Amino acid sequence: MSYQKGDALPELVKAPVSRMQLVKYAGSSGDFNPIHYDDDAARAGGLEGVIAHGMLSMGFLGQFVETAFGAGSYKRLEVRFQGMVKLGEVITCRGVVTEVAQERGREYAACEIEAVDSGGRVVTAGRAQAWLD
Repeated sequence: MSYQKGDALPELVKAPVSRMQLVKYAGSSGDFNPIHYDDDAARAGGLEGVIAHGMLSMGFLGQFVETAFGAGSYKRLEVRFQGMVKLGEVITCRGVVTEVAQERGREYAACEIEAVDSGGRVVTAGRAQAWLD
């Protein structure tokens, strides 16, 4: 992959978040907090309904970087969670290359990345670095 500073990365649009996806994610992550799969528990916690695990949207961003740069390419991923993801939400991952640099003879791209919901609200944002070779 050849990227330059200022290049936009190809967007990754995820399928709508489903309850089954959240149950499967709970099983794989070990995070069985019922606000992620039980509407009554979510409402008892002050929410409108079930919300996705924050780490799921981080996983989407990891997939986004790997899709843009190739399997096994990312060297660093850091995010901050900024909003909740509800059932049925379509998440779009996008980003831009902010720097191309070298480390120990290898070239990498630094990027600003974000996951946004269908209303355009940023739910997870951060930075990634990915090897270019």
